[in-house]
Amino acid sequence: MTAFGQSAPEIVPQTLPPPASRMLPAGPPAPMTVALHGGLRIQLPISQGRVTAIGYHSTSDGALALSPLGRQGNEGALVRLAHKIFGGGHGRFVYYQLNGGETDVLDVGAAPGTDVYAPVDGTVTGISDFVLNGQVYGSRIDIQPSAAPSLVVSLTQLTADPALTVGSTVAASSTKIGRVIDLSGVERQALARFTQDAGNHVALVVRPAATVALP
Repeated sequence: MTAFGQSAPEIVPQTLPPPASRMLPAGPPAPMTVALHGGLRIQLPISQGRVTAIGYHSTSDGALALSPLGRQGNEGALVRLAHKIFGGGHGRFVYYQLNGGETDVLDVGAAPGTDVYAPVDGTVTGISDFVLNGQVYGSRIDIQPSAAPSLVVSLTQLTADPALTVGSTVAASSTKIGRVIDLSGVERQALARFTQDAGNHVALVVRPAATVALP
């Protein structure tokens, strides 16, 4: 699969490890593209050995649709039949559609406290409170990708790393930006249908830079 024209390198989804490996120590993730938006590649922000599940769902706040890589694990019978006849739907890691057919939000599941790394190369343009039902739960981190400066990648449901500041330069799959927080006591998390835990995760969206709200 190529997404950047004839001269672009091939993007090959990689295999996520089995659940037993999540007990092993984990550092930064191996570089692994999990989603695309035009020419922007979204890298896995969690070490492969710590991922519990990957899911997509909709939002109503202006996020742009992502193009998932991998294979949908809960696609319907008609879609499976279409893929069998016409091809497509292949990939060496699995993601799940959490509601509807939209792919506005990427949820990458991991246990609370798991390190989160930058999903793109770029510059931190905002670190603000993440507010849910009027209460603050961790941070929202906004990153302007160097490959797509007209966009902003926003991550929530994590606490920001103390070393991270507005203006910090980050490198995909290398710069630690925070840790996953526990929201199991606050909301019922849809990703839990496909994990063996409460479904905690880091959430990622892409928006046009002009639509990112100031803290």
